[in-house]
Amino acid sequence: MNNIFIAQIGKTVGLHGDMKLHIHSDFPNQFKIGSKFKTDRGIVEFIKFDAKNSIARFKGYESLESAKKLTNAKIYTTSEETKENCDLEEGQYFWFDIIGCTVIENGEILGVVKDVERLTNSDYLEITTAQTLVDKDLSKSFLIPYIPRYISSVDIPSKEIYVVDAKSILENS
Repeated sequence: MNNIFIAQIGKTVGLHGDMKLHIHSDFPNQFKIGSKFKTDRGIVEFIKFDAKNSIARFKGYESLESAKKLTNAKIYTTSEETKENCDLEEGQYFWFDIIGCTVIENGEILGVVKDVERLTNSDYLEITTAQTLVDKDLSKSFLIPYIPRYISSVDIPSKEIYVVDAKSILENS
């Protein structure tokens, strides 16, 4: 059961324990009244959430002084809770499902997804290059834009991602 960082509590707002929430998730709808999450300071329960302004209030922290104790606390969830609380559209995948997938182009294994990076408005797969290609003096790692131009299909149950023209990215890295 791994912890996934999804938000950080910022400074207090107003006098009633409201706090700025810095969301690091594509699923703000998981922050509902009554939802509970682990933090590095214990469990917090949402009693208010304004998605438009990213303002939250937590049970037991309804005063300015008590809320200040949560400043900079990090909020975590698990992959199981995320799958239960967040709905994906067709063709969308959780990053934790993508990480660890083998990247294949024309039957050749290019490597394994080490991480997913968000740069500006685009996601990139960070690939640890297959040792057979590193032995041919290719880069030990490279990035593939997560766009249809390069990603032809994703098979989460098999942990495989099929790509097009990604080897040329590796060769030019």
